[in-house]
This record gives sequence, structure tokens and C-alpha cells, in this order.
Amino acid sequence: MRSLVTVMMISGLMLTGCSGFRESRANPGNWFGSSSTVERAAPTDAQTFNPLIPEKRDSILQRKSEAESYEGTPIYAVEGVMIERSAGGAIIKATGQSLRQGAFDVRLWPENGGEPANGALTYTMRAIQRTDTPQGAAQTRRVEAGHFISTQTLEEVSEIRVIGATNIATTRR
Repeated sequence: MRSLVTVMMISGLMLTGCSGFRESRANPGNWFGSSSTVERAAPTDAQTFNPLIPEKRDSILQRKSEAESYEGTPIYAVEGVMIERSAGGAIIKATGQSLRQGAFDVRLWPENGGEPANGALTYTMRAIQRTDTPQGAAQTRRVEAGHFISTQTLEEVSEIRVIGATNIATTRR
């Protein structure tokens, strides 16, 4: 026990002694040498940009248009369409089957710019679908999507269509 106390006492004194020897190599603060600064030449016109910042500076709040960023493809088959009333309009709910398992980011994509044509509002049910997944059972391939429509748009509409790759589901007033 006395030897342990003696070793701890000597180690503690040596460690505190390092701070007194600033130029000593035993001081870990001197192991990498001192820092220095060097003046840098001013950048020329060709070097005034930062290569990490994109040339077109968009606002953080500005988003890409959905047409540019969404890569969904039409779902294999649309099984059904329901319209449910909600505050300020209605929600279109569509159920469909993808050809393979693993479809995600399912959306009802508006056709005709989201405006009714001849009293019909048309959507395409789209999803991002992988091609390297198994087909699987029908229950595992079922997907759902919803879309809100305002009361003003509903007043002009008498039919809502949802298009899939192999069929079209409609609902009427």
C-alpha cells in the first residue's frame, strides 16, 4: 500500500512539474510545435467564388418544383376511390395495387394542372417503385394515397377519376 501511495505521489508531482517547463519535450503542449500565420495573396476574379456553394443561389425556403423532383410511376391497378367530406372541402382517398412489393411515396398526381376538364377531375396514382423486389401477396402490395380538394373546386366537379397503369376508377356525385 505504501508503494502505491509513493508512486502516485511521484507521478502527481512530475505531472504538475510539466507546466513549469514550457520548453520541455515532456510537456505534451510542445509536441507539435507552435503555430504560425502567413499572409495570403488576394484572390483574382476567377477565384472569388466558393466551389462548395452552387452557382444558382436559391433560398432555403424555396423548393424545387414537384415535377422536377418526383420520380413516381403509375401504380399497376387502382382498386377503389372514396370521397370523404372535411372542413373546407373533401379528401380523395384511393387504394391501389403495385406490381411489386416496396412501393413508397404514393401520390395522387393531378392531370390538367389540377383543374377540372368537362366536369371531371383526373388524377394519376403514382408511386416510387423498385424493380428488384419480389412480387409477393396482394395484401403486401396494397398502397393508399389521399389528396385534399377545396370546396370551390368541388363545386365545378361532377366526376373524379383516378388512373392506374391498367385501369381507371371513377366516382360520381
